[in-house]
Amino acid sequence: MIKAMKKLFLLVVTLLALHACDGLRTAHYEDDLALPREQESADTLLLSIDVEYVTKGPSPEAVEQMNGVILTQAFDLEDSPGTVEETALRYRENLIDEFLTESRFTWEDRIIGLFTEKYKGWRNYLLTYYSFRGGAHGIQTMSQIVFDAKTGDVLSEGDFLADGYEEPVAELLRKAILDSMTAEAPELVDLVQMDAIGPNGNFSVGKDGMEWIFQPYEAGPYALGILSATLDWEALKPYLK
Repeated sequence: MIKAMKKLFLLVVTLLALHACDGLRTAHYEDDLALPREQESADTLLLSIDVEYVTKGPSPEAVEQMNGVILTQAFDLEDSPGTVEETALRYRENLIDEFLTESRFTWEDRIIGLFTEKYKGWRNYLLTYYSFRGGAHGIQTMSQIVFDAKTGDVLSEGDFLADGYEEPVAELLRKAILDSMTAEAPELVDLVQMDAIGPNGNFSVGKDGMEWIFQPYEAGPYALGILSATLDWEALKPYLK
């Protein structure tokens, strides 16, 4: 599954070339930092940010709504974000203070956020975060947001699926994960905690159906990496609103 994680990250990098084509105009906030703890120190803070945000949309309210959600999730905020620049710079400054105060190792934060597939009136947003704070390995996570492109509202699984969908869709996801693991990494199948597989809110929608992502440790040990499963619309038909 380590190879699968690398493929997912390459997919993210490739998708950075895509641009909204449904009336949304976007831009990227980018930042790269390499800060040694001390002069000529091997312990360094590495920060890389590339976050796509909305500059124009169907209404100012929709733009504000989408950017607020993007910034809150990208920079793990507990309070309301300011502008993109203010929010990113505050994150940078806080990270530097924390690194200089607490770290005895190299730290790395890599944040990539981008709009991906447009499907009907919905826009998917993919946020990839990698964090390393010393130790054997870092942690990479992938989170998905589905926006109503007209209102900027975040949509939930319940906006697409009818009441009572949770268990039948969970069974479909377990089978999809099991089939995928059996084909790609049969030696890891027994590590999957099947009871933890189910609709978890980390989903996207597209022409191929609905895709769910499960983070490292969410459904098993780190060796599993990031798991994903897509259920096509035909399979989901009995459970759609």
